[in-house]
Amino acid sequence: MTHVRTSPYYPQSNGKLERWHGTIKAECIRPKVPLSLEEARAQITTYIAHYNDNRLHSSLGYVAPKDKLENREKQIFKERDNKLNVAREARKQKRRQEKLQPAQHQSAPERETFNPLVQQG
Repeated sequence: MTHVRTSPYYPQSNGKLERWHGTIKAECIRPKVPLSLEEARAQITTYIAHYNDNRLHSSLGYVAPKDKLENREKQIFKERDNKLNVAREARKQKRRQEKLQPAQHQSAPERETFNPLVQQG
């Protein structure tokens, strides 16, 4: 891996890093407000571990980078698809049961409406 410098004052050439800075500021630095350099370093170290190991990334199909690197995304997608299929089947079964059993709603007895301007007797 080599270090490549981009044009100064030209964030378009450095979009991914600019996005990372925005994310770490919004999700780590601003909410926790570190009061010292050591505290900031500790918070950022913890956040980076969370970001790489646990946080779901939309660009990766809502999979954590660690899972992507370990080639587990296909297994995760398969598990998600299975959960969705089970939920769909459960909804189908519920709809079938509702169609087979007619709704047993009892109509409420008719009541007179209360009018405070009329004397009740």
